[in-house]
Amino acid sequence: MPRLYGFDDQSRRRLRDDEVEPTRQMVSRALAGASNADIAAWANGEGYRGTLGGEWKDASIGRLLRTPAIAGLRRQEDGTLVDAGHPGAITPEEFHALEEREKARKTAPPDDVHDYLLNDEASTCGICTQALQGSRTNAGTPGYRCRPKDKNGRGGCGEVRIDAELLETYVGEYVVAELLKPGIRAQLLRAQEAVKERVEQLTADIADLEGRRKEAATLYGQRQISSEAFVIADGELTKTLKETRKRLRYAEQMANFKLGSATDLVRWWNTAPTASKRAITLLLLEAVVVYPARARGVRTVEPGRVVLRWRKLGSASDG
Repeated sequence: MPRLYGFDDQSRRRLRDDEVEPTRQMVSRALAGASNADIAAWANGEGYRGTLGGEWKDASIGRLLRTPAIAGLRRQEDGTLVDAGHPGAITPEEFHALEEREKARKTAPPDDVHDYLLNDEASTCGICTQALQGSRTNAGTPGYRCRPKDKNGRGGCGEVRIDAELLETYVGEYVVAELLKPGIRAQLLRAQEAVKERVEQLTADIADLEGRRKEAATLYGQRQISSEAFVIADGELTKTLKETRKRLRYAEQMANFKLGSATDLVRWWNTAPTASKRAITLLLLEAVVVYPARARGVRTVEPGRVVLRWRKLGSASDG
């Protein structure tokens, strides 16, 4: 029986140094939204191989991410996870997050949901400045649109629509080209150092929030606060924790991004999870502004239709 990836022996008493970081990168990408197939493509592109020397596949990535031993855990007969008594390449919390991801994958609808790169206010309408939203076209293909106002007056002008692949490819080409500029790359390296400091701060913030959640639970258990007060406090802390963890994942991806040759950058962009590409895009761009096409059915980005507003990297790392 082959050893488990990440461990030096079958007894799993020692971690294998050259496989620990790839394992953590795979997990980080999975939790950032990448599919198992995307993770396999990334791992193979980086030259990583399985314990028997074979390339990674969708299935082998899935098996690894479902194995509790990578977090130093084992599963009991009743299904509960307990400490296995050996080291892990990732934390138990990360493995629990992987289990939630697996549940979501099993219950997801059969049709793939497009992972939009430029929604959540990353792109805006050039006419009314409303944020564009990911939206399927009548033909079922992914796209972006400025949603028209609803009966409550929420929304925009509804005049802008664009194919998602067209817009994302256009933006991606310019982002990669920008990264190749010597001056920008030097600024990006400095920004990365600031992001690494931000990672430390966010990690401390998460520890503080988790401590406050436990404190609130203790106070409730001692009947020093009411159930209503506990529910409100726990809800707010949980919401803040979720947002902070998301920001930490983006920051970690940005901090670990390695600048290589042009080929390396193109390969990275083509295999990286959307969350990582979004982190790079938002670091470099203040806004992606989209205007209407001159005519219906245009399948190219006409001059002036998409305006990229680049930000100053010195201030980008503060966000």
